[in-house]
Amino acid sequence: MIGLIDCNNFYASCERLFQPQYNGHPVVVLSNNDGCVIARSNEAKDIGIPMGAPYFKYRDLINEHKVAVFSSHYELYADISARVMTNIARFSTQVEVYSIDECFIGLGGIYNLDSYAEKIRKNVITNTGIPISVGVAPTKVLAKMANKLSKKANGSLVLDTDEKIRAALAIFPVKDIWGIGRQHAQRLQNINIKSALEFRQLPIDWVQKHMSIVGVRLWRELWGELCLPLKVIAEAKKGLTTSRGFGRQTDSYEELAEATSSYTARLAQKLRREKLCCRIISVRLLTNRFIDQEKQTYPLITIQLETPLNNTPELVEKTLWGLNQIFLKGYKYQKVEITATSLVPHSEVQASMFQKTDSTKMNSLSLLMDTLNKHYGPGTLRLGSEGHNPKWNLKRDFLSPNFTTEWDSLVKVR
Repeated sequence: MIGLIDCNNFYASCERLFQPQYNGHPVVVLSNNDGCVIARSNEAKDIGIPMGAPYFKYRDLINEHKVAVFSSHYELYADISARVMTNIARFSTQVEVYSIDECFIGLGGIYNLDSYAEKIRKNVITNTGIPISVGVAPTKVLAKMANKLSKKANGSLVLDTDEKIRAALAIFPVKDIWGIGRQHAQRLQNINIKSALEFRQLPIDWVQKHMSIVGVRLWRELWGELCLPLKVIAEAKKGLTTSRGFGRQTDSYEELAEATSSYTARLAQKLRREKLCCRIISVRLLTNRFIDQEKQTYPLITIQLETPLNNTPELVEKTLWGLNQIFLKGYKYQKVEITATSLVPHSEVQASMFQKTDSTKMNSLSLLMDTLNKHYGPGTLRLGSEGHNPKWNLKRDFLSPNFTTEWDSLVKVR
């Protein structure tokens, strides 16, 4: 049996965790640069704020209902997610972290699944304060379905018999099946297939012909055949990207250079954290494609490195050179994108006999930066080329305090 554990309205729940005055109050969390709604409490859903709603279009409705608005606080969400996953890991030796707010767990050999699922739910809520839903079923697709249905029940649902599975399939919309997608959902609705049960009753030949092998796997999973096993060992990453939109558009080369340095430094830190080095690094500039009257351009340069790297100074030097090659005057840019590909484990890096520089000192310097920044806070020690309090920085006007990562922001209890 497989369980799917999902944090309810995760970003909104994280904001409420340290600000309980918003419990029972409508809450929304906005995307980068406070653009669109990416998380909503149930109260915000009830007053008609849709997912992905542009903030400026719904500002009047938000003000009318006194909705609490927050900017995305990814540092806080990542920390709370780690706490949730640590608590879940106490209940299973097989855990696949699917996203920041979801994970699959193996529950083989557990007999009283109803009470065990409820025990997991109560434990996580008690220890972290984050509300979760638990769905248990023989396959991942059925577990996803059980989880979604559990939100309308008491928070946990176990589908462990053919009768329970069939009853759940009969009331579950085909468009909500995990992995169906918009085009396949429309194709099924065109032939009057509305429920998951009706989809499961289709001949497998029709599914294979019209929905390829992906549809066949989903169809088999709905019959209880495990086609998507748990991935308890994380797959090796094939690439890493650091990219965020600016708080405002800019045509300044100096500001773009600061952003390029800053994003490259973050990417280098990710590489070191994963114990990886990259052979190829790319720099891309993007204008705002949503503004029709502006000239558009998306220049890209890919740089082959002499030897795989993950230290900050050398990678910044390469990306600044790349920026200089692709920068075009007369355009207002909205984003810089830095991507590392052709990744290899740091322990397998071989020096090139044609290498012009020795990276040993730069590697040691980067590790020292990581140590100090971990102890004193992100950005305590950084390259001068990253700038100080840059104008292009991410717009987050509704950012909550760093409740779990800064001493001065810790909640004080009297």
